[in-house]
Amino acid sequence: MSFKIKSNEKENIGIIKVDGEVDMFSSPNLRDKLLPLFEKGVKGVIVDLSGVSFMDSSGIATLVEGLQWSKKDNKQFVLTGLGANVLNALALTKLDSVFNIQANANDAYKTLLNI
Repeated sequence: MSFKIKSNEKENIGIIKVDGEVDMFSSPNLRDKLLPLFEKGVKGVIVDLSGVSFMDSSGIATLVEGLQWSKKDNKQFVLTGLGANVLNALALTKLDSVFNIQANANDAYKTLLNI
């Protein structure tokens, strides 16, 4: 399956939409989209994973890295649209309780606007 990633910024909130499989080959692309948003100093970052069918440990490590950047800078980091495969991968590693996980990107966006 192909991998696609788009990022934009709206009202000082970074939004990243990921489609496809996030693995050791594609996770560096996700990192390359995340890091500039934190360097820019956005209020928060939303990672929409609704189009992700599979995520391996390198993808999870990239998300953990994003979470660490957010904590360091006191920013919000929200994962949205987690399918069963991604949610199971996070649950197996007990990270489902560490991340801020919301149902969809629109709800997460509205929440971050009010913080």
